[in-house]
Amino acid sequence: MASPYSILFEPVKIGPVTAKNRFYQVPHCTGLGYLRPRADAATRAIKAEGGWGVVSNQETEIHPTSDLSPCPEHRLWDEHDIPALRLMTDAVHEHGALAAIELVHNGYHASNQATRAPILAPSDTTAHSVGPRQARAMDKSDIRALRQWHRAAARRAKQAGFDIVYVYAGHRMTLPQHFLLPSCNDRMDEYGGSLENRARLLRELLQDTKEEVGETCAVALRFAVDEMMGADGMQASEEGRAIVEHLAELPDLWDVNVSDWANDSATSRFAPNEGYQNSYIDFVKQITSKPVVAVGRFTSADAMVSLVKKGIVDFIGAARPSIADPFLPAKIQEGRIEEIRECIGCNICVSSDNLAIPIRCTQNPTMGEEWRRGWHPEKIEPKGQEEAALVVGAGPAGLECAMQLARRGYHVTLAEASAVLGGRAHLEAGLPGLTAWRRVADHRIYDLQQRGNVDIFRESSLSADEVIELGIPNVFVATGAKWRRDGIGRHSRSPLPLPENFPVLTPDDIMQGIIPPPGRVLIYDDDQIYLAGVLAEKLCELGHEVTFVTPASIVSPWTETTLEQARIQTGLINLGVQIETGQTLSSVGSEGGVCVCTYSGREKTIPCSSLLLVTEKIRNTDLFNALSQRQAKGTASLQTLELIGDASQPGLIADAVYGGHMAARYFEADPSAKEQAYYRRELIELETEV
Repeated sequence: MASPYSILFEPVKIGPVTAKNRFYQVPHCTGLGYLRPRADAATRAIKAEGGWGVVSNQETEIHPTSDLSPCPEHRLWDEHDIPALRLMTDAVHEHGALAAIELVHNGYHASNQATRAPILAPSDTTAHSVGPRQARAMDKSDIRALRQWHRAAARRAKQAGFDIVYVYAGHRMTLPQHFLLPSCNDRMDEYGGSLENRARLLRELLQDTKEEVGETCAVALRFAVDEMMGADGMQASEEGRAIVEHLAELPDLWDVNVSDWANDSATSRFAPNEGYQNSYIDFVKQITSKPVVAVGRFTSADAMVSLVKKGIVDFIGAARPSIADPFLPAKIQEGRIEEIRECIGCNICVSSDNLAIPIRCTQNPTMGEEWRRGWHPEKIEPKGQEEAALVVGAGPAGLECAMQLARRGYHVTLAEASAVLGGRAHLEAGLPGLTAWRRVADHRIYDLQQRGNVDIFRESSLSADEVIELGIPNVFVATGAKWRRDGIGRHSRSPLPLPENFPVLTPDDIMQGIIPPPGRVLIYDDDQIYLAGVLAEKLCELGHEVTFVTPASIVSPWTETTLEQARIQTGLINLGVQIETGQTLSSVGSEGGVCVCTYSGREKTIPCSSLLLVTEKIRNTDLFNALSQRQAKGTASLQTLELIGDASQPGLIADAVYGGHMAARYFEADPSAKEQAYYRRELIELETEV
């Protein structure tokens, strides 16, 4: 019987090359790039092994005037960069996939902090990055030089073994797009003014690239059809469509999306449905005969088939879903759809790039560790001499640890104190916009329930004596952490003075259904990550008046790294939340919270009837400490006793999953193996100066 998904595995021709199926990993950054090319190649190789027909790299700088430091994307400045990129193409080709490279000149988006080269733009303008330097308008010689740089990079890309070479005009990050946008381009020559003139550079780069590589390599155009700014920016219904019509048959493939990056990679909190870009890009295939790829955080195989059959796309594009599960295509082809680790749209992967650190993923703890630690998302070493393990706590860390131990072949007993598995992943998924986070628990619970070597016990709060009585010699304690009720956090290391009987709540209270009394709630966010903003929205939904107080200068500053901050603060303003930034809560009196300006030291009183403290967590280590004491006294004989997840070190859900995975991976391994992996680096060899 034919698979309902067979259409997804049809080969598709892209100019002179052919992709083996319709699964297309579009360019995305890894924080590995030119600093860690072996690690980057290993990450891409896993995608190819997992069944992706096309595997792209990331922004690849073509010249020192497009220096994105400190972010380590890839570089193709000269021939010395070819060997690093050849590592990727060889690894991808080994699994039968096509390798694509995204050539880029970032224009005024590049800070050139390392090279100190001139910052280039269509017109004189403020540079994108924070700093004192402006970008200067390119003259005709600059444009000619740019075309030469791009042509040379395309030639080197071909030499490095790439099958598809990109011209990149998207995310408001690249010179070709800057020339297209009237807001960036006020030139009065043949490269400015009319749409045809503003598109001239893009057309020239496409023609140059085809002349350089077209006989053996395909040329792709990554183009943002809509800036999602309404009449203030490019719109798909107007100039976006006109550009597609103008260049319709020139590229071998259209990779279409929306701009800027925060819109293209919108989190599930603000774009909950997969295919959220469809209404912007669905016109493209009506205009061009060339294949089209688009993204939209696709994880449903049925939705993928529908997109192809409706003639919206030829390829299913993915960045984040391919990170969450590099084997997504293989699982669909093999009928293992229920085993897919679905992307939750949290943008932890995006935050890594913004922080210029190696990529990571909440759902897939092996992401970015393929080379350094040798981790594979679908393979794990079989068990050693031990037979059984006990995992106490079924939050993200405990579920991941139990699942991986079971996959290794141990008999696993999983004990959870509450009636519901999932811990904080389950609780936080009940908050506004975070429903998809439930997938962290669902994927692991489903896997554990399919295994005959796993016993799961709910409502089983174990004491140290009960753990010892079970007689299981290997114990992993994942008992989590609780939010503090005393106000200790980033800005105060002393308990907050509170009047007796004043209602004080924590995030744990709200997530467990405890509602503040009537009146205005003061949320004090000294955590400054994401949770306080979500809780403010939750309380507004419940009908409370809310004042949001934080020592930070903006709401939830960490979420700038996940591209959400502006949406969060805008949303709270629209909900009527009173926002007080730059204020440290020093005490609470009968009239409300007494706050001190973090800059001037001036005090002000903010009226409130209750207080919600989002500051810091206290690790739940009672069980671990009790077992450790018995071990020290010789009244317990455990082979293994390990603290994992938030009980070991509170952090993001991604950190908890990673900790649980690491514990399972290194169980029974050489004690030095975990430590040695921290030091596996890609060292620079000092050879002839270039």
